[in-house]
Amino acid sequence: MESIVKYDSKPVLKDPILIEALPGIGNVGKIAGDFIADSLGAVKFASIFSMNFPPQVNPDQDCVVHMACNELWYAKTPNGQDIVFLRGNYQGSTPEGQFILAQDVMEIMMSYDVSKVITLGGYGTGQMIDEPHVYGALSRKELRDGLEELGVTFNPGEPQAGIIGAAGLLIGMSQINGIDGFCLMGETSGFFEDHKSAMAVVKVLTKIFGMEDVDLKELQDKSQKIDELTEQVKAANNEKPKLNELGYIG
Repeated sequence: MESIVKYDSKPVLKDPILIEALPGIGNVGKIAGDFIADSLGAVKFASIFSMNFPPQVNPDQDCVVHMACNELWYAKTPNGQDIVFLRGNYQGSTPEGQFILAQDVMEIMMSYDVSKVITLGGYGTGQMIDEPHVYGALSRKELRDGLEELGVTFNPGEPQAGIIGAAGLLIGMSQINGIDGFCLMGETSGFFEDHKSAMAVVKVLTKIFGMEDVDLKELQDKSQKIDELTEQVKAANNEKPKLNELGYIG
């Protein structure tokens, strides 16, 4: 392992599920994963330091510096399932670094007998979305039916550009190691932090983990702002003169 792992504690976990919640397109995966972790009262138990993160430290409100890192947090769902969240503000800064970090995370999780890997991300469209879908990708096709029943959409061969970063690599590595895994991608323009898309992903996760009673008001309020922004962008686009409507200037 190339990363340095500092443990705050070593919890006893039974067949935990790993949920990746790192920054990405529209920050959909990070927003959704952090929301679920906070809703469950997750507790940090390890920090992962790597030369593949940006070479910097970040001062906090007390001017105390903190090195760039990823963190592992654990929680238990209402139905008793142990979950580990991979959280942080960074991904590897190079393709090689991405691969090394994903490999190290999988090594840690396999020491806990990880039973499933769920990665979260955004499905970028480059256009404003009124009602975001949640798209899925799988480590094996037998997982598809159960997720479709929860509202996940599967488009053959999509996304065409592939699933980049930790969201893709961790699913690929789970597949190599014979561990079930899937990626949930919230449809998003990718232009800004998309809480509405994240809420669509959260709704799928709450069904998976028996958390249907969780309070979504925080996400709903922020989603309302996304709706307002979407309408503003649409209005601005409608005001642009079409080419054949331009008058002669000269």
